[in-house]
Amino acid sequence: MGDVSERIWQDTVEHLAKMNGWLVFHPTPHQVRPGVFRSDGQGFPDLVLAHKERGLIFAELKTERGKVSPAQKAWALAILPHAEWYLWRPSQIDLIAKRLGDKE
Repeated sequence: MGDVSERIWQDTVEHLAKMNGWLVFHPTPHQVRPGVFRSDGQGFPDLVLAHKERGLIFAELKTERGKVSPAQKAWALAILPHAEWYLWRPSQIDLIAKRLGDKE
């Protein structure tokens, strides 16, 4: 996919998930003043994907050069013993498509 913006990357993953029957939740930041956005869950993964047969996934989406923050790492460590957590980048689109499309 090359070097795409975070917004385009997120739209791509959301579309792929929905095409495969996943429910998609994205915690939307709120604007506290013009141009300044805050999220109540600092570090919380970008997407929560749920499928009645294929499980529960928490996905942190990054561009190829994007870095994971300490708060994002803390969430990953808390989630991993209980559910799937992934750091997904555009170069992994084939693996992501396989996971979201798996029928097993």
